[in-house]
Amino acid sequence: MTILVIAEHDHATLKTATLNAVTAARQIDDLIHVLIAGCGCGAAAAAAAKVDGVAKVLVADAAHYADQGAENVAALISPIAAAYSHVLAPASSSGKNVMPRVAASLDVAQVSDIVAIEAADTFVRPTYAGNVMTTVKSIDAIKVLTVRTTAFEAASGRGEGAPIEALPPGPDLGLSKVVGREVTKSARPELSAARIVVSGGRGLGSREQFHALLDPLADKLGAALGASRAAVDAGYVPNDYQVGQTGKIVAPQVYFAIGISGAIQHLAGMKDAKVIVAINKDPEAPIFAVADYGLAGDLFEIVPQLVGALG
Repeated sequence: MTILVIAEHDHATLKTATLNAVTAARQIDDLIHVLIAGCGCGAAAAAAAKVDGVAKVLVADAAHYADQGAENVAALISPIAAAYSHVLAPASSSGKNVMPRVAASLDVAQVSDIVAIEAADTFVRPTYAGNVMTTVKSIDAIKVLTVRTTAFEAASGRGEGAPIEALPPGPDLGLSKVVGREVTKSARPELSAARIVVSGGRGLGSREQFHALLDPLADKLGAALGASRAAVDAGYVPNDYQVGQTGKIVAPQVYFAIGISGAIQHLAGMKDAKVIVAINKDPEAPIFAVADYGLAGDLFEIVPQLVGALG
């Protein structure tokens, strides 16, 4: 069996999610190819070639892959997918956009958000916001999978160096285009890969109070900032801060849930954290049911005290 992993990258570097997907692929078989679709993406291809376990890197370099639009990328993947037993991508916003199109074009069922691999045709995925783990057996000739990256360790980037092969670009379908992009710049770690995450909820009251209380704590800990959906909907922070079933899935070493009640939607995105610390004025808040350490009290008093104690 040969497995194709669809890489996520910014043309210059690989995203960590690709390394997690490679680890998942290695649990199925050792013959792994990685596809890089981009524009001026030679550096990303070189990085992919060094990933441990990768046997070949395929590169489709063309102007219409500059924005990595789902329609064009899916049209590139579908014709070559017949050569593979499995096609994998991270279960990120990009993977969730591209892979269903690939599965539909191949007339196969996608298995989404897998967290474990029991056999080459049998996978485990969460359902009902992670309250039930479902074992799915696929009978399709080509398995199209998206991988929950927090469930798999990142592959090493110190491999021997796989060959890089140019792939003829697919068609430019012209079905969509990027008309603007807002990039949030931050010196903090990327949320989905951070070892420590400080998240705030609606209990912080406002955008100003969110940052006034949580920024110093995150800076002291070298942590990423996250938020509940309620905080995002209230406009405290942008959408890319959202942790939860409809946001980002995180599994840090330590997760601070501050002013977050613990709705099931939010728990689905963070309950795999190794240690959960909850601060909430309501001692009956659902977040305390999953917390390893809980402080029931006024977060406007507790958080500054915590920052002060960190020195």
